[in-house]
Amino acid sequence: MSTQPLTSPVQGSPAPIASGGFVDRRSYDSNGSAGRERRQFANSHDELSPEAAELARAIDGYKLQHRRRFIDADELLVVVKSLGYSK
Repeated sequence: MSTQPLTSPVQGSPAPIASGGFVDRRSYDSNGSAGRERRQFANSHDELSPEAAELARAIDGYKLQHRRRFIDADELLVVVKSLGYSK
C-alpha cells in the first residue's frame, strides 16, 4: 500500500482524507479558491461539430447567467430557441 498523499485531480494538491477514510475533494486549495468550476462541456468544444460547439457555448452561457450547474428540458428549449430554432 502506498504512503504518498492522494491528490485531487481538479486542484493538483493533496486532498485531505476525512475521518471515514474517503478523500474530501470539496476542500479549498492553498490559495483559498475552490478550483476550476466543473461544467457539462468542461474540457473543450474542439471535438464537436461547429453547430454542436455553438450549442455547447450557448448552454454554458445560460448556466453561467442563471447560476445553474445543470439545466432541465425546458431550459434547454429556451437555449435552443435563442439560437433560432422554431418548429
